[in-house]
Amino acid sequence: MTQKQLKANKTIALVAHDHRKDDLIKWAIVNKEALSQHSLLATGTTGRLLEESLGLPVKKLLSGPLGGDQQIGALIAQSEIDVLIFFWDPMEAQPHDPDVKALLRVGIVWNIPMACDVATADFLISSPYMKGTYTAALTDYDAYKNRKV
Repeated sequence: MTQKQLKANKTIALVAHDHRKDDLIKWAIVNKEALSQHSLLATGTTGRLLEESLGLPVKKLLSGPLGGDQQIGALIAQSEIDVLIFFWDPMEAQPHDPDVKALLRVGIVWNIPMACDVATADFLISSPYMKGTYTAALTDYDAYKNRKV
């Protein structure tokens, strides 16, 4: 079995669709102390809003529809993101919906902790694993990678 070691200082990706940005900002303000212990990155506008609201550094990627979701997915696949907080809007079609689904899929493929709503984000940020190390089991994809096509 393949494993990935998450350090105590995690890299957390924060993403929110337009109608969920306020929810993410409110959640982040409540959890500012916990978030300050980690490295934060976010898609475009969300990152700017978080940085302004929290007074914490946030590495800003492209806006989601301009490729930010794909950037985060790539960073997950490269083991550079440990946790994904993604407040997506289930009530509104997104022009980049395939990117959204791909991001959620890659989070599952690489077994990273993900929260898509406030309640799950609360459970995740308050977990003792957020303050310490954690060994995550990874699916062994060698057979897939070495298949004959």
